[in-house]
Amino acid sequence: MSQLRIGAALAAAIALAGCGGTVTEPKEDARNSGGGAAGNYENSRVTDMLDLGAGGGGGGGLTPVNRHLWRASLDTLSYLPLASTDPFTGVIATDWAASPEAPNERFKVTAYVRSPELTAQALQVAVYREVRDEAGAWVTAPVAGATARQLEDAILLRARQLKLGERQSG
Repeated sequence: MSQLRIGAALAAAIALAGCGGTVTEPKEDARNSGGGAAGNYENSRVTDMLDLGAGGGGGGGLTPVNRHLWRASLDTLSYLPLASTDPFTGVIATDWAASPEAPNERFKVTAYVRSPELTAQALQVAVYREVRDEAGAWVTAPVAGATARQLEDAILLRARQLKLGERQSG
């Protein structure tokens, strides 16, 4: 079993070494700001690579994403369980979640950070909704058009707050 773990770790190290680019050590205040579910991702070496988005130069053909939008998306969606995050493609996907007030309805969200710029065009949010039918199966249901836009606005507001906070502290 331990040989399998060592082999997996070695394979991961080799794969990461082939990615190219340089990773700079993140600023202490940026790594320790915030908390909650999103805070678990802030200290990982993968998200440290997002600092490439601040100055431009990436490596290995990657399109850097805006680190403020990325962090703001994680912060804003922290009330939902995360299914997957990929800072290289800028995709954050949550898992299905229902609120105790509406147990027969559940939502999931996917956020796309598509650019190193801090603009509304760099962010897209998709919201999915399902409701239980009479047989107890989940079926797709419509989502109010303003829901995704409200989440985008909340993420953009948080990203601007993070950027302003960074300017004031540094």
